[in-house]
Formats: sequence, structure tokens, C-alpha cells
Amino acid sequence: MNFSKRILKSPLAQAALVRLAAAYLHLVYRTTRWMTVQPPSTTDLIAKGLPFIACFWHGRMVLMRAAIPPDASIHILISQHRDGVLISRAAAQLGVHTVTGSSKSGGAAALRTIQRLLDDGQCVAVTPDGPRGPRMRAKTGAIKAAQISGAAILPLSGAVSRRRIVGSWDRFCLALPFGRGVIFWGEPIHVPAKADDAELERLRLVLEERLNGLTAEADQHFGQPLVQPAAAQAPNKTPRHART
Repeated sequence: MNFSKRILKSPLAQAALVRLAAAYLHLVYRTTRWMTVQPPSTTDLIAKGLPFIACFWHGRMVLMRAAIPPDASIHILISQHRDGVLISRAAAQLGVHTVTGSSKSGGAAALRTIQRLLDDGQCVAVTPDGPRGPRMRAKTGAIKAAQISGAAILPLSGAVSRRRIVGSWDRFCLALPFGRGVIFWGEPIHVPAKADDAELERLRLVLEERLNGLTAEADQHFGQPLVQPAAAQAPNKTPRHART
């Protein structure tokens, strides 16, 4: 284990990173001029207070706090990996509720928790390409959660005028302060309770295509270079960490 990894395992170092990340994100949100674009069907669903499953790509996670209304009760699914735990703790300092779990580890328990929250009228947010990719390729977790709960999926994405794209697997979009930001919401996706495997796969592709379209639209809004999805993989070649 190298020195940097040993440092990151230190509780004191983790606490310092959480405070630093939370302070930075607070600065970004407060100094960015945000604009939100929603289709009427999505505005109507949110206005009615109906529970929904918000879906956005892992690489745009840092922008999504701006999409959540201050008085909204929404729970974001966070990976059980160390990075996910740190993100969860930083998000908590910004008033964001989190649910621990992922399709790689703890997925069944996370799905039960999501279902309970939706049944209680709460809203849930999921990164369908998390926790480790492939980038901008949707897994089936959100589709299954919508099928079981009856809640609609609301795809959304965003971009900022001042950013750095990190060379991580998800091409993480690091927002910089004192810029402009935009959040694009898509039309609701409804998953029938009796949908068969073919229909679930079709809806998974619909979610993936809409998220990629919204992400491209958001980047184009500021004339930013587009972040491309990872190469599509055949089902029988899907890596273990990307399976549901």
C-alpha cells in the first residue's frame, strides 16, 4: 500500500477531506448562476409531490445538488466504496440524504431501501452507470426500482460554464466557482409492473439515450466539448463490476 492510500485511510485525513469537499461544493453552488429547464410533464409530476427516481450520470454528480429544491426530500444512492462513503459524508453536510449501496455490493439491500423510501412518498436519486462504469451506460437497477415501486424515472443532467473534466473512468465534471450552470430535466419514464425482459431492456436503452442526449444538450449550451460514452458492451461481455 502506498503512502497516499495509507493517508486516505486515516480518520483524521478523511474528516479533513470531507470538510474541504463540503466547503468547496458550497462555494460552487453559492457563486454559480443556475438555470433549470424542465418539460411540462416533469414540472407537473414534481409539483404534485409524487415520488420519483432521479437519474443522472456519475460524472455529473457534483452538479446535481443544484437540481434539488431546498425543501425537497431526496435520497441519493451512494457506493459502499471508500470514495462513496466520503461523498456521502460531504453530501450530508450540504443537507443531502444518502442511501448506501450499489449494483456491485449491497445492491439487493439498497433496492429494498429505495422501494421503502418511494413507498413512503420520498424521492430517490441514482447514478445508473455507477459505481465503476462503463461510463454513461445505464445498468438496470433504476428500471427495476421503477417497475417494483411504480414511481416514474426522471432523467436529468447538467453542465457549467467553468469546469475541469477529470481523467477518471466517469470523466468527472469538476465545477469551478463564479460561473453559470444549467440543469436539463427529461420527460418521465414509466415502467409497467408486468414488463417482460425485452421491455425492461428497451426502457434501459431509453434511459441511457435520454441521459446522453441531455448531457450533450447541457454541454452544448455552454459550447463545451462533449464527453463521449464508453464503448457499448455486449451483455455476455459485461464486466463483473458493471452487472446488476
